[in-house]
Amino acid sequence: MVKVFLVEDEIVIRDGIKNSIKWEKEGFEFVGEAGDGELAYPMILKEQPDILITDIKMPFMDGLELSRLVKQELPDIKILILSGYDEFEYAKEAIRIGVAEYLLKPVSSIKLLEVLHSVTSAIVQERQEKELIRKYEADMLENREYQKEEFLNRILTKSLSVTEILAQAKALSMDLSARLYNTILLEVAGISAAEETGEPGTGGGSMFTAIESALEEQSGLYMFRRSAESWMILCLAEDSSQMDQKIRSVETCVRSVLDNCPARTEYFGAIGCPVSRIRELKESVAEAERVFACRYLKGWNQIVGSEDETENGSENSELNVGSLEIAKLDRKILEGFLKTGLRGQASSFMDEYFASLGEKNIQSLLFRQYVTMDAYLTAVGVLESIGYDSDEFVTRCGDFKDMESVFQTVEHTKKYLIHLIETTIDFREAVSKGTNGSLLKAARSYIEQNFDNEDISLNTVASTVNLSPNYFSTVFSQEMGMTFIEYLTRVRMEKAKELLRSSSMKTAEIAYAVGYKDSHYFSYLFKKTQHCTPREFKSQV
Repeated sequence: MVKVFLVEDEIVIRDGIKNSIKWEKEGFEFVGEAGDGELAYPMILKEQPDILITDIKMPFMDGLELSRLVKQELPDIKILILSGYDEFEYAKEAIRIGVAEYLLKPVSSIKLLEVLHSVTSAIVQERQEKELIRKYEADMLENREYQKEEFLNRILTKSLSVTEILAQAKALSMDLSARLYNTILLEVAGISAAEETGEPGTGGGSMFTAIESALEEQSGLYMFRRSAESWMILCLAEDSSQMDQKIRSVETCVRSVLDNCPARTEYFGAIGCPVSRIRELKESVAEAERVFACRYLKGWNQIVGSEDETENGSENSELNVGSLEIAKLDRKILEGFLKTGLRGQASSFMDEYFASLGEKNIQSLLFRQYVTMDAYLTAVGVLESIGYDSDEFVTRCGDFKDMESVFQTVEHTKKYLIHLIETTIDFREAVSKGTNGSLLKAARSYIEQNFDNEDISLNTVASTVNLSPNYFSTVFSQEMGMTFIEYLTRVRMEKAKELLRSSSMKTAEIAYAVGYKDSHYFSYLFKKTQHCTPREFKSQV
């Protein structure tokens, strides 16, 4: 119901207006009255009416001053000015303030009611439009994350000017103006399979959401999702001291969330190098990638930079067993990288791996043979654990008994091991894509069969393929090149166009048939995506 407030200093006129209209019967709620603007102002702020009817000439505070003050606090309110003065200056000022109607006294109840209904129609239409925009923005929230990822990719791979970067950032509500920039690559791992699929009571997906929420509350930090379990965090600061504080706040936030998480989790953060220009971010990310590739050697549950690295070499040119860090020979270190590392990180990982074993120790032929054999068997084990036939691996990486040339020099050994790691990751990714492909096929099939259900959502579709919503969203966007909501909207719009072409159904019926109970929202989306109204589309057929 539309709320109305009346301000009129002449009691007879005020009572006449108040009593001449049956407010509730006409669809209005009369919420208050006052004899001048000064008395009315606090009452109006409390009641927050939709329509204000006010006289223009009153003691203490006139109608124009009242209108000006009220508009500042309640910009959507509709104001009707009543005046016995037919003067152009008053009308001009009323228009400037944003008054909806300027009525000359005496005004009949019929005329006033006619204006009230007209203004009410405008109020209803504005409310509908705002609600449509609100719903659209809520639907497009997932798209914003995808756009952020694409924006980061453009910064790192294309030669954008500072003007282009800042303009694109502004469109994403990001303020990237700062004197110093740095990046952190963050990964959270160790979640059980049940939690990763988002089964009830496990809280895996909520943990990722909690981390993102905690970090997004920090000023000067922007998060970009890299995978289901990892992010790139962009840190902005005015100097190195402030940057150190930003980085410490990231670790504090992550630890706080994980300390309250019942799941078994670990985290690792790799800090890049600070840069003073936004276009130099790729250098910071490259450094962070190098450190990140060595997370299995450095140990989890910490955020480290290159300055935290330690020298592990030995001065003895012969094999010095005493200098070996036995923990670094643990097969699980390499196994962990082969399971979750990226192809482009293989070289950095191997550099750190060799350094951790001792640069002099690796000179030993016998030791290099042992390290290579262990890596070979580990790779075969990883591939077999995910159901991959190791025969093709042997074809590409050779049979271990025929590898004499691999051990000729340290560089030969390192080059071979990088090739072995990259090959393993290639096969692992092929299996993953095959798995993702079948999951996406099932998800698309579900969408195409249930697009007409208004309750279909990212969460419901993710649950049908046993993935957490966060992970499903990431995989869907990466594989499909569009977000879930974009795909669902496209499916619905294509079906709507079919019905517009081939049936006599009304727009409201078509909206319901493709999953929208609100026909206004359907029409809004149709015009937004197809650049014409449903009626205009039908007339083109």
